[in-house]
Amino acid sequence: MKMYITKSGSLTTVQDEGRFGYMEYGISESGAMDRVSYNEANKLIGNMNGEAALEFTLMGSDILFDADTIIAYMGAEMNARIDDVPIERGKAYRIKEGQKLMFGFAEEGIRSYLAVAGGIDVPVVMGSRSTNLKCRLGGYYGRKLVAGDEMLIGEFDIKEREQLVNNSINVKEYPHNIRVRAIKGPQDDYYTEAGLNAFFNTPYTVSVDSDRMGIRLKGESIESKNGMDIVSDGITFGSVQVTSSGLPIILMADHQTTGGYAKIATVVKDDLQYLAQARPGDTVSFECVSINDMKKGFWKKFFDGNKKEGAL
Repeated sequence: MKMYITKSGSLTTVQDEGRFGYMEYGISESGAMDRVSYNEANKLIGNMNGEAALEFTLMGSDILFDADTIIAYMGAEMNARIDDVPIERGKAYRIKEGQKLMFGFAEEGIRSYLAVAGGIDVPVVMGSRSTNLKCRLGGYYGRKLVAGDEMLIGEFDIKEREQLVNNSINVKEYPHNIRVRAIKGPQDDYYTEAGLNAFFNTPYTVSVDSDRMGIRLKGESIESKNGMDIVSDGITFGSVQVTSSGLPIILMADHQTTGGYAKIATVVKDDLQYLAQARPGDTVSFECVSINDMKKGFWKKFFDGNKKEGAL
């Protein structure tokens, strides 16, 4: 069973949960930027955790299928259609042989995830099917998809999956004012009190230079005590570096493995999904929390507050 790309979209790649255990060799984890949406799409159609899916950025692809299958998409609204019949996010659909699945431009968010029953069957490289664009590793020949590409779909029993058709879950709306939790450090002592106050008490604007490697922010400069340079150490998904310009960068799925700028904070894992959907011009605010806050249930108060304010 195959799927054929007839229109490429802006940036379409094969992604899964990520590639782990190779950072000491300079290979970052990659994987889906918005792992919540990615996992929800797979769950809707009965795929196992970790099955490869397509990640669309800004505009999706057009795809033909040579056999009946079941699909679902989550993340940003991309006005998807099956043969010009609109379909919804958060719902499982059956696609018949020869039908075309089409996606438009993203609305209220920037990334969508298409899961196909059986998963996308590209080779496993270093334990993952994810695409690492900078290393040209994994996914579909290590690159973004273009018109004319064709990929195998993993085997599955469509009769067993038919009961999942019309399954649905709630979808998220993605605001233009994003609020995320962050834990100070590990190098917060490199910054003055004024610098820390600026970071945690003023909103920043998402730059057009943001990508899968990092979300670059514009706004008030963050003051350091004696510069931002450190002996390079490890980076994780959600680390916040401050460059010599005094502006923060949130490191994302394709982050480098080490870095020489002091890290002022680390974004809480559960909040990375909202940063993955940030568009240029959106604002990002940081809420300072501690590990003890998380243990004491601060997360519940935080999300309850966001529901009232409509921030998430």
